[in-house]
Amino acid sequence: GGIVEAGGRRLFVVKGAFEALRPLLADAEGTVAGEDRTTPADRIGAATGVLQELAAAGLRVIAVAWRELAPAEEVVAGDEADPLEHDLVLAGFLGVEDPVRPEVPGAVARCHRAGIEVLMITGDHPATALAVAAAAGIVAVGDTTHCTGEELRALTVSGLVERLEQGVRVFARTTPEQKMKIVTAQKRLERVVAMPGDGVNDAPALRAADVGIAMGRQGTDVARESAQIVLLDDNFAAIVDGVEEGRAVFGNMRRFTSYVLASNVPEILPYLLFILLPVPLALNIVHILAIDLGTDLVPAMGRGQEPPDPETMARPPRDPHQGLLTPGLMVRSYLFLGLIEALWSLALFFLVLVQGGWQYGQALPADAPLYRSAVGIALASILLLQIANLIGRRHERASGLDRGLFANPLILAGILIQAVFSFGLLYWAPLQRVLATGPVSGTVYGLAWLGVVVLFALDLVRKACFARPRPVTGHPGRRRADPGAV
Repeated sequence: GGIVEAGGRRLFVVKGAFEALRPLLADAEGTVAGEDRTTPADRIGAATGVLQELAAAGLRVIAVAWRELAPAEEVVAGDEADPLEHDLVLAGFLGVEDPVRPEVPGAVARCHRAGIEVLMITGDHPATALAVAAAAGIVAVGDTTHCTGEELRALTVSGLVERLEQGVRVFARTTPEQKMKIVTAQKRLERVVAMPGDGVNDAPALRAADVGIAMGRQGTDVARESAQIVLLDDNFAAIVDGVEEGRAVFGNMRRFTSYVLASNVPEILPYLLFILLPVPLALNIVHILAIDLGTDLVPAMGRGQEPPDPETMARPPRDPHQGLLTPGLMVRSYLFLGLIEALWSLALFFLVLVQGGWQYGQALPADAPLYRSAVGIALASILLLQIANLIGRRHERASGLDRGLFANPLILAGILIQAVFSFGLLYWAPLQRVLATGPVSGTVYGLAWLGVVVLFALDLVRKACFARPRPVTGHPGRRRADPGAV
């Protein structure tokens, strides 16, 4: 409140929530300064109706009340205004329109699709909160389920947990301090909580949440220091974009890891066979380094820079305790993709040896033309099979070709490098000398390319059988694994 002097009169004017001002209004039997300046009960009822209409229209409603100070009333500078807050006359309401940003409904819909529940916590009137929540898509139009700050004060954390399980998503007439209670209840339900805030009083809730998000423009220094993320444009849609980018980065890391791990099997298996059986070694250390530090480098970097795929925000949230390497990823990388690469490359290795007259148990010198040709096709087939692996890792449920080879220059460059390098190590003399490889017939080299088609087709079959879309089930935000995100 404040004191206004006009025309020789001193008026004490107060604004705030109607619920807070109503007990301060003069009743029908009171008078102020010798005049009947009261707010009778019928006017209170009418005012409440107006308030509901304004709030239901989504307006932030502020009540304004006043009273004239008597000449004898002295106000000492620095005194609290509370002693003056009595016998007030209701002047009316101010309806402030703060429309939902155009991008917010779409962002909320993306959250729901991604298994993320959005709650509204506001100090506004319940009708205003429900209208805005409906406009944003947080609740359905006509849904009146909500919880007020007064109810929150009376509820225990266990009681609030029950309300949350019943689906309450709108909290009205709340204070910043009550955010902490909401965060505690959400965590009691084992939900991952992201809490935005901008004030000093929001700091405890920002610290307690799994992800504290401070407003960069309107936020206080205390809020920014308490949060893990600072939202530079104060835009809710940016939070959703951040979720999508975070999921995409984690997914790219998993797929990058799967791509790299797959080539380990065809690199290791020749050494196991060499130790256990009387057969020549299909790859040497230089060949392995050529794969890991040479041809796999650019494709792996391209794999890490892929944009979010269309299903990124259609998957349920992953368990935050789930690591990068999951059993499903290991099985797919080693026992499916890697094993196919190993078997195909070794099959071509022994095919060339047998066609050249080699017999089981026969030792071959490292500089023998037959041996050089055999190791050459083994290395070339691994490089080509990694092309199918690379394309297949671009999408976990589709072929990967649907994303376009030209959309990611590094992916395209990686494919070209692997294809050219596989040809060069077989038929270009300088590269043959460096890698100790030799040429093979066009038919055998064609079989190496056939392996690309076979691996790609088998991967599509695997996706069709085991990587079907997982719909979002259970309660949004619950800490649960996402078996379909691997």
